Amino acid sequence: MTPQVLQHQHLAEILAIEQAANAFPWSLKNFEDSLRANHQAWIFSDKDSKIIGYVFTQHVVDEIHLLNICVRTDFQGNGYGRKILDHVISFSEQQSAAVILLEVRSSNLRAQQLYLQNGFNEMSVRKGYYPAAQGREDAVLMAKDLALFSFAI
Repeated sequence: MTPQVLQHQHLAEILAIEQAANAFPWSLKNFEDSLRANHQAWIFSDKDSKIIGYVFTQHVVDEIHLLNICVRTDFQGNGYGRKILDHVISFSEQQSAAVILLEVRSSNLRAQQLYLQNGFNEMSVRKGYYPAAQGREDAVLMAKDLALFSFAI
């Protein structure tokens, strides 16, 4: 499963994956806006070129913001999310980023566990960040420090 730069022609397929995997999915406009803003985006396909998952990131100064990561529902639980996250970490290191930041739904314990197992730490909670069936849901802000040296003052 090797990454391929996400192109506009992939949007219909990733939109279908997004809608199947998320109760509150990104819209086609969200994806288009992200590509138009030149965010980094990759698809990950199987040997038959079937898209298994994708990821969108935004590079801001020395930070990489993980905007959206998703694996097809029929492929979840097989380590593909970890492989996609490994790509993001490798890309971030190649860019000499100091940190990777992300928000994750407070109810998405599976994703939080994946991030924790890959060196991310919980930083804070953003109250009412995500839409939910009943009002709003909190987001857990997580970060992975990539800096070679950390200095305590």
